[in-house]
Amino acid sequence: MTKKHVAVLMGGLSAEREVSLRSGAACAAALEGEGYRVTRVDVGRDLAAALAALRPDVVFNALHGRFGEDGIVQGILEMMRIPYTHSGVLASSLAMQKDRAKAVMAAAGVPVAEGVTVSRFEAAKSHVMPVPYVVKPVSEGSSQGVIVVHEDRSHPPQELAREDWPYGDRMLVERFIPGRELTCAVMDDRALGVIDIRPATGAFYDFDAKYAKGGSIHVLPAQIKPNIYHLVQHLALTAHQALGCRGVSRADFRFDERPDGSGEVVCLEVNTQPGMTETSLVPELAAHAGLSFGELVRWMVEDASCDR
Repeated sequence: MTKKHVAVLMGGLSAEREVSLRSGAACAAALEGEGYRVTRVDVGRDLAAALAALRPDVVFNALHGRFGEDGIVQGILEMMRIPYTHSGVLASSLAMQKDRAKAVMAAAGVPVAEGVTVSRFEAAKSHVMPVPYVVKPVSEGSSQGVIVVHEDRSHPPQELAREDWPYGDRMLVERFIPGRELTCAVMDDRALGVIDIRPATGAFYDFDAKYAKGGSIHVLPAQIKPNIYHLVQHLALTAHQALGCRGVSRADFRFDERPDGSGEVVCLEVNTQPGMTETSLVPELAAHAGLSFGELVRWMVEDASCDR
């Protein structure tokens, strides 16, 4: 039987373009190894015309960030009736808007950090909440534009007022949660393992810690108490379902396990199209569950549909 023709969408227009190119290249190579006919598509504003010419059976969406992970491309694929991977229009758009996603998750019983949404100019003018806090764009990923404001910082982050600030005007300001960085993937409504992410330098899991080789240490399974491990899995699945996600997603958490800490587990966000690079977390979690990288991407292609 002839294998499906899969168009792998990568690159795109967001600040996460380079990461997406790496995700797409890895997934395309793995799919070819599984016997699929693969076409690599570096996505531009002519995407609909490019897909009309290619006529693929399935789209593997390896885009990250805006114009790829936020419901826009999903809407194009729905109109063209091309089955695609990951979440649909609503879940993609909702999860990408961090402040609105938090409201939905909180209503479903998933603990989130206290925060407020303000303009970047307001956040640059004065501290909008007591330090320490975190400032992040409401619709970016991969820690792009994230600023941690520590206790010793007397002034709010002035870089937010720059004319060339590239991450949008709406910022989410949240209480800083000390402790461990934990992550858990969900696949087909099943929570996978939990990874404890330890940045190699510093205490912040920033862009370099995520994507540079050796930038972080991944402890899998996370060496935490079983009740906390199971709680993270439960919350990841609850968040996935509350947002209406499909296929694979990954939820990120902070766990304050300090001796004098709160002991709280807080969900930071849900990624509807997690990274699929050589240092990415979802392939590692899938391998821990017994799935090779090829088996993972094959499952994602066979799971693809419209009306997600």
